[in-house]
Amino acid sequence: MYIIVDDRESVTNSYVGGLVREGVSSIGFSSGEFWDWLQSASESDLAAVDAFLLGDCDTRGSLPRAMRKRSSAPIIAMSGQKMLKNTLELFESGVDDVVHVPIHLREILARTAAIARRRVGELPRPCETRIQVFFNGRDPEIAGHALTLPRRELRILEYMVSNHGKWVTKTQIFNAVYGIFEATFDESVIESHVSKLRKKLRDRLGFDAIVARRYVGYRLDIPAGEIIDVPMQELDEVGILLNRAHTAPVAYPAGN
Repeated sequence: MYIIVDDRESVTNSYVGGLVREGVSSIGFSSGEFWDWLQSASESDLAAVDAFLLGDCDTRGSLPRAMRKRSSAPIIAMSGQKMLKNTLELFESGVDDVVHVPIHLREILARTAAIARRRVGELPRPCETRIQVFFNGRDPEIAGHALTLPRRELRILEYMVSNHGKWVTKTQIFNAVYGIFEATFDESVIESHVSKLRKKLRDRLGFDAIVARRYVGYRLDIPAGEIIDVPMQELDEVGILLNRAHTAPVAYPAGN
């Protein structure tokens, strides 16, 4: 889930709508609303945040450090001023990245993935894997071939890749896919999404990549060591690979 903080309601609505169309759940706050939420949010709610997008607000200089005290999610400042002084001030305030608007939302998704990747460090030979997931709206690849998925199944796969080898609950997946403020759908919808995704992965991989356990949840478990031939130029793509160290829950959302 992405959280947009901007005192202009039209701006937050625009970003929320755009992210939902990209399959990513999001919510917009004014700076005052966000401050109240940040102080009272539970640890599980904060863990569902993929990134904070910080727009135009009076408290932009102080908010990043307050965010960092409660969450390790990337903080990206969106600036309409292409001035060095303004950019440096934003970095000094504690943000992880500064982007200048207008900007395509897929670039923001890619930058978020890149920040998370840098935090855990790069492992050598990233092509040594069976599955590659991109966090910029691009279809995942299995053995070098694209696997087209509906938005919510893609979002679930992204979340499980980020937590490869770990058990994740239905609630965690629901929060990642639908957002913590979703009241329209019930958590049981996750069972259907995971079942469909599990079958598609099994058909392509030849084994069950998603392990399900009652009362525990789901775990993505793909053995390491299987080599695929990926052209070197493709390694420039922004992606997070299963044989890479994994980030904290990067809860990624979607639309139906």
